[in-house]
Amino acid sequence: MYFDSKYLYIILAFIIVTGLFSGGFNLLSILFTLPGVLIAITFHEYAHALAAYKLGDDTPKYQGRLSLNPLTHLDPIAVILLLFVHIGWGKPVQVNPNNFTRKISSKAGEAIVAAAGPVMNFIIAFVGTIIFYVLQVFATNFALETQTGLIIMTILQYAIIVNIGLGVFNLIPLPPLDGSKVIMPFLSYNAQRWFTEHTHIFYIIFLVIWITPISGLIISPIIEAISYGINYLVAAIFGLFI
Repeated sequence: MYFDSKYLYIILAFIIVTGLFSGGFNLLSILFTLPGVLIAITFHEYAHALAAYKLGDDTPKYQGRLSLNPLTHLDPIAVILLLFVHIGWGKPVQVNPNNFTRKISSKAGEAIVAAAGPVMNFIIAFVGTIIFYVLQVFATNFALETQTGLIIMTILQYAIIVNIGLGVFNLIPLPPLDGSKVIMPFLSYNAQRWFTEHTHIFYIIFLVIWITPISGLIISPIIEAISYGINYLVAAIFGLFI
């Protein structure tokens, strides 16, 4: 996913100004969120690179993106956004669909690569929830009664929320988000062309959605539903063994 820098600065300035006036910046919360942000972005972008590589495109490999080193994937502005509002992205993974060797269309390949990032975030959230339950059930004294345990549990909770939020956000079907590439193979040629030619309009739509209550109305219920579903599934799995 790629955002024009001028739009990034508009978003960032808006968030900082509103945060300062509302007292919404909590340093402790930001510190607890940081590990989850690093994990979410790193694995999200790595999944894009790995999917492209598995489909036959060596571009991510040559650019060093087949790595779990956070420094290879971080976009400084997006990290700040993800820390403050739990919505953001990493440095875009460059992909050349013409290099795909699998017997699929380039659009289908792009859809798989685009979906890989959000899917990875949901997997990380699922694994994080399992770890949370393991600590809560089998290490109760450590997890809930020691300072170190409480810090670890809090960081896990933030990491789960950030990963779900990043996954949901990127699946919004608006260019240039991942979701737009996921739906492309299912659109007619004319619709695909129209989406490509009007990307600048979707920037404006995205900004309006994000800086107004519309974003909360759209994204929050989805995040809550996925979070509930993951918790329900993990609890059910644990119920089989406890």
